[in-house]
Amino acid sequence: MQDTVEQPIPLSITQTTTAGIRVLIVGGDIDHDNADQLRQALHVDADSPARFVLDLNAVTFMDSTAISILVVANNAAREAGGWVRLAAMSESVQRVVEIVRLDTVLTCYLTLSQAMTD
Repeated sequence: MQDTVEQPIPLSITQTTTAGIRVLIVGGDIDHDNADQLRQALHVDADSPARFVLDLNAVTFMDSTAISILVVANNAAREAGGWVRLAAMSESVQRVVEIVRLDTVLTCYLTLSQAMTD
């Protein structure tokens, strides 16, 4: 019997802006190897809205690096008058979010449309 090693699923982030909200459709694994991609996507600057919704339906894995990035991004967005919202989390991501109590820091929604209209 041969052991198989699961390969990480590459991180993908698709960004759009709708009604002054930056929407990030995120997929794959978020870990220390690719976290800078998420950090850059959540960067708050004067030229972009500081309101973010992350659709995490296709995220298969998220480590503590991702949690830290989300908290830091939320703090930066709030300082700029905005926020970070999580939407459509996969079961594995929702479990991590609840275990570390990130859902007490960030507002979480069942669907992307709910996050966009609240």
